[in-house]
Amino acid sequence: MLVLGDAHADDPDNRRALFAAYRDAEARGEEAALQVGDLLHYDVPTPTWFVAGNNEDFDVIDALRRGDSALTASRPELLAGTAVELEGLRIAGLSGNYAPTQYDRPRSELAGDRRRHFVREDVERAANLSGVDVFLTHEAPHGVVRIGGRAVGSNPVDELLTELEPTLCLVGHYHRHVEGTFGETRVVSLAPVWESYYTLDPETLALERHDTPEESP
Repeated sequence: MLVLGDAHADDPDNRRALFAAYRDAEARGEEAALQVGDLLHYDVPTPTWFVAGNNEDFDVIDALRRGDSALTASRPELLAGTAVELEGLRIAGLSGNYAPTQYDRPRSELAGDRRRHFVREDVERAANLSGVDVFLTHEAPHGVVRIGGRAVGSNPVDELLTELEPTLCLVGHYHRHVEGTFGETRVVSLAPVWESYYTLDPETLALERHDTPEESP
């Protein structure tokens, strides 16, 4: 299974890197993909399940939340407090990032760029899931990632990992590869697509990192 970090594929160079990763992984026999947010290009060549990040086209994200039937089959599937059964794994995700001033608002009241955030109802929906093997989130739990010597993390993500106890949590947002644990969960913060992509063995949950091939303009 292909695993992708942040893509920011509204940028042409980053989009070329994204498609180079898809092609290289397809050559390895990977037929499905997971992505951890800041995708910013939604016509993808391989069936893809992702969580929204804090940089997206939020009109597209809202349509995916609604399950808009007008979207083409090439669109990725959004995990937003929801789960999917894929290659023998139960994979779930929380879309968005944390803003304490928005957290207790109904999602229906979020407008404009504020739609980037997750709210309490999203977290509660995810917490009601069960049997999760792999959890995708744009923000990390505490205790794994440090930036400029400062620990970063989100309390709601801490709460979800404590409740769900997935074997593996895949994290975006920080544009760096970092590995750690939260409780019994292995946590991996993923490098961005223009640097690396990953393959996940669904039987062992072993994650292998690969250099993204360079593409000509």
